[in-house]
Parts: sequence; C-alpha cells; structure tokens
Amino acid sequence: MGKIIAIANQKGGVGKTTTAINLAASLAVLEKKVLIIDADPQANTTSGLNFSPDNDEKRTLYEVIRGDIPAEDALIQTELQNLHMIPSHINLVGSEIEMIKWPDRESYLKKALQPIRDRYDYIIIDCSPSLGFITVNCLTAADSVMIPVQPEFFALEGLAKLLQTIRLVQNNINPGLTIEGFVVTMFDGRTKVHSQVVMQLREHFKDLVFNTIIQRSIRLSEAPSHGKPIVLYDVTNNGTSNYLHLAEEVLTKNEDI
Repeated sequence: MGKIIAIANQKGGVGKTTTAINLAASLAVLEKKVLIIDADPQANTTSGLNFSPDNDEKRTLYEVIRGDIPAEDALIQTELQNLHMIPSHINLVGSEIEMIKWPDRESYLKKALQPIRDRYDYIIIDCSPSLGFITVNCLTAADSVMIPVQPEFFALEGLAKLLQTIRLVQNNINPGLTIEGFVVTMFDGRTKVHSQVVMQLREHFKDLVFNTIIQRSIRLSEAPSHGKPIVLYDVTNNGTSNYLHLAEEVLTKNEDI
C-alpha cells in the first residue's frame, strides 16, 4: 500500500509546491511509482507539470472529492514514466463552502484514494496554503506530513499554528498521522540568519529535520514556468541533487514500510 505524504505549510512562499513537484519527480526517477495530487486551488503543481486544468475542467480533484468521478478517471500521465498526477482547478475553492453541509466531510479524499492507493509506492499531496476543509481532508488521508520551512524568523512563528492543526487531526480524526519531517528550503549559505534559523530548527525538532537542505536557485524557480521538474529542466543544477538526496532520505526512512 502506497505511503501518502502531505506537503503542508499554511504560510505561502516557503517552497511547498516546489518541494511537492520535485520530491515526487525525484522519487519517480529513483524508480518508485508515484502519484502527485494538486490539492491547492491555485493549481501551481498542475501548471508546473505542464498541464492546464482549463483544458479539461471535469477531471480534476474537485470532481473527485465531490464524488462525480472516481480518482482513476482523473489520473494524468506526466513526462516522467513513473509519475501520475491528479490536477487541481480554481473550482476547488467552491468545495470548501460545499463541504460545510457534508457529513463526515473530513474523509472524502481518503475514501476517494482507497481504490487506487495500492498502485503507487508514494502519493504526494500538495496542500493548499490554508488550514481549511481541503487541507484537513489531505491530513486525514495522509500517513505523514512533510513541512517545508523557509529559514526566516517569521517562518518559525507560523509553524505553531500548523502543528496545532496537525495535533487536532491526530487527536480527533487520524491518530496514525505522523510528521515525516521538516525540510529547509530556499537556503542561502551567505546569509547569517539562514544558518541561525537552521540551527534553531535542529535544536527544537532534532531528528525530524531532514539532513538535506534545498539551496536557493534561480533555475529551480524557473523550472515550473517551463512545466518541468528541475530534474528534467536542468539535471546539473544544485536543485536536482538536493531533491534527489531528499528523496533518498525519504526512502531510507521508510525502507521498512
């Protein structure tokens, strides 16, 4: 049964979508069967993997969560052989309002993924940068949460609310949910504050902080505009080796699963 990892942080601009795309792509390059799910109405993962949901509005996560179509019908083959995607659409915003009236509204995504879960080694979910019903659905469906952290002092303050939400989900809906780890993104070794924040993270969260640090890179930030993960856009870039190392850490951590 595939492990489901939600990539979450309610603070925008921390490299959440970049991490979702490139971790999924790196796992696929390492010969794992991977599904990436875009659970963000902004659909940046969708466009970052060279697909426009406007081309086919009726086969996205919105229709899957509503139960209009099975998850299998929303699967898209990406450029990487081992990587499939369920795209997002701006319509997903509407489901937040619709869900208010739904019974058992936290579990719709979990139920929708059940029939296809066994096909994959890993399912990566790019969560919305909010803590609404869609993100709660992602955390209910997930086995673990990976939290990208930009090494700025304000970023650390924002973690408290996310961790509180994770605890609420653990206590009330998904007791098996664990923290996969914190991954430092957009790191610049020339900036003193970045090194200080990484040190604080490691002091506070110990082994939950991944050894791999994602360095700031112009090519890494350019890749989504070309509809490619960094491994296909610039194989020689530091971002490629960073995310491959992160994927290897994830595989090592989960080798007994």
